[in-house]
Amino acid sequence: MEQGLPEGFVYLRDVDASIAYDIKYATKDNLLGRVVAGYQANVCICTLALAEALARLQAHLRSQNLALLVFETYRPEMAGTDVFHWTQDLSAQSTKAEYYPNVAKEDFYDLGYVVRQSAHTRGSTVDLTLVDLQTEQALDMGTPFDFMDSASHPADLTVSAQVYSNRQFLQQVMQEHGFNGIETEWWHFTLANEPFPENYFTFPVAV
Repeated sequence: MEQGLPEGFVYLRDVDASIAYDIKYATKDNLLGRVVAGYQANVCICTLALAEALARLQAHLRSQNLALLVFETYRPEMAGTDVFHWTQDLSAQSTKAEYYPNVAKEDFYDLGYVVRQSAHTRGSTVDLTLVDLQTEQALDMGTPFDFMDSASHPADLTVSAQVYSNRQFLQQVMQEHGFNGIETEWWHFTLANEPFPENYFTFPVAV
């Protein structure tokens, strides 16, 4: 039995069950190394507008033997608070080698890698990558999701030519389907015509 969602929100699987997702903050496989506050299940919740845009994008990509893999969509406000407190706890460094080897986590906010009020909390922002349907492997984007480093910038030129090409393709196809990216994360996109541009939500990620 799925929880009742606010008007305008849906479970992505109810709109397009073909879109794969692995909501990292609902697992231990993330920047914090643990489940983040507000995540009670590994399910993908987002606005209906975002879900419909992703469904159109998925249909387009499948014609090129590609598909989406979603890491994050809606993020409750309590999760942002949890992440902030984690950044201030300098004793918690278990994920440094994997996610921020070259950056002090207390500098995440100053560097723009983390913000106190995330666009994800409005429900129309998505973190994702692309999968090759022939190999069933994600395209090489050079860094993991949530890797806090300049190497994650979409325009970074220190990556290989293939990685750079993969990132530029992702940026282009997302833009063509109504999304805006950011300069610091190759995986992060917000629907240009998001339905709740001023609203930040608190309900949990749950079923």
